[in-house]
Amino acid sequence: MSRVEDAIKSKFKCQKCSHTACNTKELAMTGSGLSKLLDIQHNHFLFVSCMNCGYVEVYNPNVLEGKKGQLSSVLDVLFG
Repeated sequence: MSRVEDAIKSKFKCQKCSHTACNTKELAMTGSGLSKLLDIQHNHFLFVSCMNCGYVEVYNPNVLEGKKGQLSSVLDVLFG
C-alpha cells in the first residue's frame, strides 16, 4: 500500500454518513490517441469507498503526492 493510501485511510471520514472505515482501489486507464492504440495506461486514479454506505470519492494520486508536469508521466510510460 502506498504512502498516499495510508494517509487517506488514517484520515478518512465519509462525506455522506461520517463513517471512518474505507477501502481503496487504484485504477489505471489509457488516454486517447496513441496511448489508446498502444494500450499504455498512464492515467492513474485512486477510488476510496466508504465501508458503511458505499459512497465513493476519486483522487488523483499524482496531485496528492505533489508531482507536477508531464515529465513524471513520460518517465513512467518509458521506464515503469
